[in-house]
Amino acid sequence: MTARSHPLGAKLGPALRVLPLVVVLGVSAVVAASARSPVILEPELSWAPPSADRPLGSGEGGVDLLALVAHASLRAIVLAVCVALAGFVVGCPLGAAAALRRGRLERAVVRACDLVQAFPTFLLALVVLSAVRSPSRVHLGIVFALTAWAPFARLALAQTRVLRDQAFVEAARAIGVGPARVVVRHLVPNLLGVVAVQLGGSAAAVVVSEAALSFVGFGARDGVSLGAVLDQGVSAMLRAPHVLVVGACAVFVTSVSLMVAGRVFDRGFARAPRRN
Repeated sequence: MTARSHPLGAKLGPALRVLPLVVVLGVSAVVAASARSPVILEPELSWAPPSADRPLGSGEGGVDLLALVAHASLRAIVLAVCVALAGFVVGCPLGAAAALRRGRLERAVVRACDLVQAFPTFLLALVVLSAVRSPSRVHLGIVFALTAWAPFARLALAQTRVLRDQAFVEAARAIGVGPARVVVRHLVPNLLGVVAVQLGGSAAAVVVSEAALSFVGFGARDGVSLGAVLDQGVSAMLRAPHVLVVGACAVFVTSVSLMVAGRVFDRGFARAPRRN
C-alpha cells in the first residue's frame, strides 16, 4: 500500500506540506520578537563570525544577521502571500469568464496573458521603481501584482475550456443562470484544484524577485530584506563568507517552504468536478 493510498498518509500529507512554512514563520516570529532590532548597528562587531551571542554572526556595520534574516523573511512572506492572493482573486474569475464567453473576450485575455508573461516582471519592476523616490513594499506589491494575475488567468482559462461543455454548466445556463453566477457558483469551485496550486509558485517567485531587487538597490528603503543580506555577503565574500551563506540559505528556505505549502491544494481541492 502506497503512502498516497494509506488513510493516515492522506490525512498527514497536507499537514506535512504546510509544516516547512509553519516552521519558518514560527521561528522567524519568535526571533523577531525577542532578538535585537535589525537596524541597530554595532561597528565593533562588523563581519563577526557566528558565536553563542549571535548564532548567525554579524554583517556590515555589526548588524545581527539572525535578527535581520528573521524580520526580512517575515516581511517577504507577507508580501509574497498578498501578491499571490491578489493574482489568484483577479486571474481565476477573469480566465473563467473569458473562456465561458468565448469569442473576442477569450482571445483578448489570451493575448493579454501572452503580453504580460512575455515581458519580464523584474525589468518592469526596475523601470517602475526607478521613477519612485523612496520605494516601499507597497510599491513592490503593486508592481508584482500587475503581472501576478496572468498565470492564474491562463490556467483558469484552459481548465474552463474543458468544463464549459460539461452537463452541469449547460444545465445551469439552460435554466437561466447568468454568466456571472455560472462563473462564481459553478466554474470557480471546480478550478481551485488546478489554479490554487499556482499560489505557492507565485509566492516563491515574489520572494526571489524581491530579494533580487533589493540586491541591485531597488528594494524597500528600510534595508530589511533578504536581498540586502546577499548584497552584504557578496561585498565581503572573502573575509566573511558566512554572510553570503546565510543570505542564500534564507532565500532558498523561504521560497521553497512557500512552494511546498502551495502543493497542499493538490489533495485539498483536486477532486472530481462538483455538480452544483
